[in-house]
Amino acid sequence: MTDAPTTAPKTNSRNKPRGPRPDLASQLQQLRGGADAAQEPGAEAAPAAGARPEGQAQRDNNSRRKPQRPQRGQGPRGPQGAAPQRQPQAQAQQQQPARPQRKASPVLERLFELYPQLFGARFVPLKLGVYEDLLARHPEDFKTEDLKVAMGQHARSTRYLESVAAGHPRHDLDGNALDPVAPEHVHHAILELHRRRSQRTEEDLRPQLVTRIARAIENSGLDREAYAVLVRSRDEKANAVVDEALAELAAQAAKREALLRAFEASGRGEQEFADMYGMKPGEVTRTLQRARKERESPVAAPAPVVAAEAETVAAPEATPDATAPASEAAPSAD
Repeated sequence: MTDAPTTAPKTNSRNKPRGPRPDLASQLQQLRGGADAAQEPGAEAAPAAGARPEGQAQRDNNSRRKPQRPQRGQGPRGPQGAAPQRQPQAQAQQQQPARPQRKASPVLERLFELYPQLFGARFVPLKLGVYEDLLARHPEDFKTEDLKVAMGQHARSTRYLESVAAGHPRHDLDGNALDPVAPEHVHHAILELHRRRSQRTEEDLRPQLVTRIARAIENSGLDREAYAVLVRSRDEKANAVVDEALAELAAQAAKREALLRAFEASGRGEQEFADMYGMKPGEVTRTLQRARKERESPVAAPAPVVAAEAETVAAPEATPDATAPASEAAPSAD
């Protein structure tokens, strides 16, 4: 009987079962760990204070090179992140320096002291020849040229043109009302006021101009044809306004004539006729009276006007009695 061998049996190493093979990522991690272990003792694996990861540093560099643009529709932001408020346009206009006011002429101040009813707060049209009257009354107070310039400034002021356009009568130095202002002077004063106002606003002022010209035609005492001949000029735009005002007056006259015919055909009294048409009795009475007057009065012949004379009234009251220099600038205000 033989003894069993005491040594362990040999096994084939190639038959030993193998574990899972580490992948490439694990091998790289092990290599990095070995390199970190080879560093000096006490060295920390974590990055030093203030150090940034490589990707973060690259993004920071890109942000420095490419500043962010504000989104469309957004303006620059303030320190608090809020958009600055836009100042209103009215506030910006208030910050603009005010236009210096024109200093009053010493001659005009003296005229105000002598005749406050003519050169004071309320302007009135002055009589033709007032320049000579002032020189005759005050030869020591006014020099000829100084008075001429001052009267030109006064006659071209907006307040004086307003008094002329309103059709107020002319006054002498004693404040007495004399003759009415000529229709052509009223007409051109209205046109000049319209021109000045149009320069200060974008509003369409043409309807107001037509209405005012139509009223001036009615107050002139002339028939429509005579007025048109009197005020015609080389300004086609001004002539077109006159034609429009004349057409409006003709349409109003046609309505009055139609109302008169309807009243005559109705056979009723004015009160009953007004109730039937829904009109006020007083309005019916006035309209019928005016329509009868227009029917009875024959059309007057156009007043003879020399063409050259009509051309010279382009700047009425600008040079009273042809004494003020034409080169004097007209003040924009009073």
